[in-house]
Amino acid sequence: MKEIAIDAEGLTKSFGDLVAVKNLSLQVPKGEIFGFLGPNGSGKTTTIRMLCGLLTPDAGHGTCLGYDIVTQAEEIKRDVGYMTQRFSLYEDLSVRENLEFVARVYGVPRPREAAAEAIHQLGLDDRAEQLAGHLSGGWKQRLSLGACILPSPRLLLLDEPTAGVDPKARREFWEEIHRLAAEGITVLVSTHYMDEAERCHEIAYIASGELLTRGTANDVIAQSGLHTWIVSGPDLQPLAEELHKREGVDMVAPFGNELHVSGRNKRALDATIAAAKKADGAHRWKRGEPSLEDVFILLMNKPKDQHS
Repeated sequence: MKEIAIDAEGLTKSFGDLVAVKNLSLQVPKGEIFGFLGPNGSGKTTTIRMLCGLLTPDAGHGTCLGYDIVTQAEEIKRDVGYMTQRFSLYEDLSVRENLEFVARVYGVPRPREAAAEAIHQLGLDDRAEQLAGHLSGGWKQRLSLGACILPSPRLLLLDEPTAGVDPKARREFWEEIHRLAAEGITVLVSTHYMDEAERCHEIAYIASGELLTRGTANDVIAQSGLHTWIVSGPDLQPLAEELHKREGVDMVAPFGNELHVSGRNKRALDATIAAAKKADGAHRWKRGEPSLEDVFILLMNKPKDQHS
């Protein structure tokens, strides 16, 4: 059995009349990369902040890194590295100066040496004296990560960390995250990128403050009960509009030159597809496997009352 880094039960948080998180329970093993998915305003950030002791729940209880999330929040904060979407370091300081400053603020022993080690570890040697404000998005992201890990946290909190970053920089970032997790650091990350979600050990989907599903990417796909057909050929938009109206079709989503036609009622979906194939000789139809993105779109499209 893996050691549990976060163990929470029944977390609830409201802001005025808005219930941001409702009766949420979750366990996250130590050294795991745990991804949070969900539409904007779904409660992801509120959930993560409660799990890390950064926000006090109205109801529920739990532990993070062995500390009580309500009564020992200050102890938790000392072991958390928090990386926000917005670059939060000093743009008029160099890479080296920023990291040395962070090291001193957190009381890291031998701050110059610690900053130099972080610079080398993250491949920033050639940019050590460059002003942070002159870095590209990918290098700023790498610098932010370096600042997060300088105080040797046991938990990393990453809020949409690769928004606006090119694919190569994103891949390199995730390689570093997996290296840190292998060293025992637990990582909580919110993301809208499906390829990033698939890089997490486990994911959770949250909507309207409620946890709808969790598990590995394959688990989440299997739990959805979704069945998918793939259609290719000319003039797909009129076909998509027509299929949307048919029985057994929960979702029609364009993917390049194809449509993914999905539903949870396999018998009704197959009957609709059979009838459409018979009436249509212009398109190619084949049974496919639902993707994580198919499931994500399906959950996003559920009416709000189905989340409550």
